[in-house]
Amino acid sequence: MIKLRVLELLEKENKTKYWLYKQLGMSYQNFSKMVNNETKSIRYENIETLCLIFNCTPNDLFEITE
Repeated sequence: MIKLRVLELLEKENKTKYWLYKQLGMSYQNFSKMVNNETKSIRYENIETLCLIFNCTPNDLFEITE
């Protein structure tokens, strides 16, 4: 299973979920599903935006779990 590490990155940057939600401009329902790893897909556009926000690569955003 691939897990999105957004909550860990937010904590590291001392930012809130609400702050990130405002940065992404998504619907709250889709945002909530994404950050809680309850979605089956993430748009490339959102991955790119997350990378720009956190100044990281997609490798930093995701981790593979069993």
